[in-house]
Amino acid sequence: MARRRKRHIEPPEDHNRWLISYADFITLLFAFFVVMYAISSVNVGKYRVLSDSMIEAFERKGAKQSTSELTDGEGDSSQPISLGEPATSAIEPVVLDHFITAEELRDVEISEEVLEERRRLGRIAEQFASALESFIDDDLVEVKKNDLWVEIEIKSGLLFASGDAALQSKAAPVLKKISEVLQTTSNIIYVEGHTDNIPIETIEFPSNWDLSSARAVSVARELVNDGINPARLAAVGYGDNHPVADNKTAEGRFKNRRVTLVLISNSLARYGGKNNAQIKEVAE
Repeated sequence: MARRRKRHIEPPEDHNRWLISYADFITLLFAFFVVMYAISSVNVGKYRVLSDSMIEAFERKGAKQSTSELTDGEGDSSQPISLGEPATSAIEPVVLDHFITAEELRDVEISEEVLEERRRLGRIAEQFASALESFIDDDLVEVKKNDLWVEIEIKSGLLFASGDAALQSKAAPVLKKISEVLQTTSNIIYVEGHTDNIPIETIEFPSNWDLSSARAVSVARELVNDGINPARLAAVGYGDNHPVADNKTAEGRFKNRRVTLVLISNSLARYGGKNNAQIKEVAE
């Protein structure tokens, strides 16, 4: 009698296995965008200035002196670098995970060219202070400087109506005086727009970031109209991300609504990484 052959039954195919790979992909994609968002919040302009300047400083030092000469404690190159202006006039420091201290940079040689550029920035700051004296006395403009750049901070109330990016007529005199000083210089100029943290949501300006960007562009365009080479200008909008005062008070919000012109030292990195300078403390 023939043996009965056992029937082999195929297990049912799982059509949902693709969900596991899909879930892994979505998780990785989410992580990628979280990292991208975190990177986007860095102040790229000032961070790049700092990093490029440090690289050039150490490269130039290595080419001129041996390791023993750098560490023997003699000569001008072993002196600590000056911290610059008092704390009351120092510019807000660049935020890094690890900030380079004066001790770590004590062996960086400062060339005469860089020292002369610092002196020139000081003279430019004095020119601005003199030209804008009446606005400074009215607490509408503030001039700051360190060894790397000069800042002219203008309160937005002098330039714009609330929630608008069109320049008011009373903005013309202050921008004209600024342009007259800028025409005697060749520095790269960053025009930075800032707002308070009061939300805005209009068709023209969906957010404070849009408003601050538009205001920076308006000021840059007016400088071009006054004869400034547009190749020297860059307009940046920071929204309410870099306050200089507490947004909980009306006085603090008034200080945070501002446009800042930053004249970068000619010794520092420009677009394309040219003319890197030896570094000093960015701020105290």
